[in-house]
Amino acid sequence: MLKKVLSGISAGLAICMGGAVFLACESRYAGAALFSVALTCICCKGYSLFTGRVGYLAETCTKESVSALLLGLLGNAVATLAGGFLIARAMPALGTRAAEICASKLEQGAFSCFVRGCCCGVLMYLAVSIYKEKHTLLGVLLCIPAFILSGFEHSIADMFYFAASGIASVKAFGYIWLVILGNSVGALILPLISRGETQPS
Repeated sequence: MLKKVLSGISAGLAICMGGAVFLACESRYAGAALFSVALTCICCKGYSLFTGRVGYLAETCTKESVSALLLGLLGNAVATLAGGFLIARAMPALGTRAAEICASKLEQGAFSCFVRGCCCGVLMYLAVSIYKEKHTLLGVLLCIPAFILSGFEHSIADMFYFAASGIASVKAFGYIWLVILGNSVGALILPLISRGETQPS
């Protein structure tokens, strides 16, 4: 159990680095491109990132796989919350930028938030599955900037942004869980379709 949580913490710390780079960049295009350093490191090191693994429940949904996924999510949350808090205190300008972003996120309606989370989930599944199946980071380098520039929502990155922003409210908490749900549904769409295509007619 501890190993799975620690793997999640490692992935969460990578997301903190990607999020900090995004906040520090004046150009959103440069920030979106450089954020991909996070998933690049996560894929190459094999760390447990919830959004990169939840889609694989379509292939193996057992008590053990669900437990491992949730323990990884716990680690993701611990790292991003602590990392966001510390980075904002060390670099207040990043905390100010995060507060602006998060205030805008909270203006979204629940439907918009969920759909944006689903779309991000689709791209995250594609990025990770392309890396695993084709042994290339091309999916990561394309899908990560794509979801950021499209305004899609990534739950683990959002945990970092909210921690850095200092915004702590029931609405923010509900927002994160809605994005987690959206990411999960989105990540499962393509693998479930693939399973249906391979079933004998």
